[in-house]
Amino acid sequence: MDDSKELIKQIVGKARQAQEQIAEYQQEEIDELCLSVGWEVYHERNIEQLAKFAVRETGMGNYTDKMQKHRAKVLGVIKDICGAKSVGLIEKNVETGISKYAKPVGIVGVLTPVTNPTATPASNAISILKGRNAIIFAPHPLAKRASKLAVDLMREGLVRVGAPVDLLQIIEEPSLDKTKHLMEQVDLVLATGGSAMVKAAYSSGTPAYGVGPGNSCQIIAEDADLEDAIKKVTASKTFDHATSCSSENSLIIDQKVYAQVLEQLKKNQGYLCSLAEKEKLAEWMWVPNKKGKLALNSKIIARAASEIAAGAGLSVPAQTKMLIVEGSRPIENDRFSGEKISPVLTLWKSACFEDSLKLLKELTDFAGSGHSCGIHTFNPKYIERLGQEMKISRIMVRQPQAAANGGTFSNGMPSTVTLGCGTWGGNITTENINYRHFLNITWLSEPIKEDKPGDEQVWGQFWQKYDIR
Repeated sequence: MDDSKELIKQIVGKARQAQEQIAEYQQEEIDELCLSVGWEVYHERNIEQLAKFAVRETGMGNYTDKMQKHRAKVLGVIKDICGAKSVGLIEKNVETGISKYAKPVGIVGVLTPVTNPTATPASNAISILKGRNAIIFAPHPLAKRASKLAVDLMREGLVRVGAPVDLLQIIEEPSLDKTKHLMEQVDLVLATGGSAMVKAAYSSGTPAYGVGPGNSCQIIAEDADLEDAIKKVTASKTFDHATSCSSENSLIIDQKVYAQVLEQLKKNQGYLCSLAEKEKLAEWMWVPNKKGKLALNSKIIARAASEIAAGAGLSVPAQTKMLIVEGSRPIENDRFSGEKISPVLTLWKSACFEDSLKLLKELTDFAGSGHSCGIHTFNPKYIERLGQEMKISRIMVRQPQAAANGGTFSNGMPSTVTLGCGTWGGNITTENINYRHFLNITWLSEPIKEDKPGDEQVWGQFWQKYDIR
């Protein structure tokens, strides 16, 4: 047996013992445990430390926004689990005779991304612990110390309430081999990260939840409140230097308001690149990877707009928060059509709503299938068309995409950092991954009065319509 496999076996063994110790916890006990763990990654002293550590280790995002992200995500998850049943009898329906009992899934292996190395473990941990499960984190190698700090702090929360600390563990020196062995030995895998990671999780032989890549696009309709819309877009696109997969990558703007939108973007510290500047920016943002294929330059991912501009040799105003380029059709020939994981926004001018919808479909089919999109409009017909026609898991109306997709206190989306993209994005679910996904449910059925329909009741109108009888 190789050293990596043996190490993971030992960690899993500790997790198994810890999980067995809380398997019979009552609802009050597990809720108190979750509150204690959540507090350690919510109160200011600790999240200041986590935010600074994450930025220093990865070079991605910024301290102030990471602080805000921790507060919002942790409080959002805590809000969702407070009062929610996750132990024993959670539902009873007298009419159907069905009772549902919640039980742990066991040990969950969680793969976390470099872009959010502390907020992701914090959010995931609370949701998974709610089901009386144990967790082993496999962090991104470039963020292993920041992720370990988050786990260490949460373990202190376990100690406070007398729970076994090995409910939360982390692979301190991550590697591909260790992650592979982890996925093979746990009961469930949760993979938040790139497509390669998610595919590995799905092929591990263990049940897995994964996410799809983002490429969030927003329509700005002719009736939009432009000042409000662009403030929200700017806040979303520049938040933590666009570490979120939900940050807007494109705006599709009705030609009637295109000039006004440009003015609003400039007022919000956006810098519109000329065609020559766009070409220079493209050369800096996409470089050959180890396989010789063009890929995003790691030096631009979640970096400040001014830093990206400097790397590309562009001269922009010091206060610039966002670099803006105009897209060109066909979209498949424009690299700026896809996800950029940086404060770089692509604009597309549309002739009318039908053209906007067509372009939205093209962009999301090109990259980010199933992830998310949005629209700024008050026209219910436009909103309904998106709901009916988009092959997408979440649509935000008049909201900042980065915050809204994962749930805010101003919408009803479950709070999460892990967004399922359905079969469109190669995932098993379209839902925001939350505590319910970490429960095994036993359905208990008791007999009820027979409710068998007659043939006439079921097919009567059908027979009459087609003159079958």
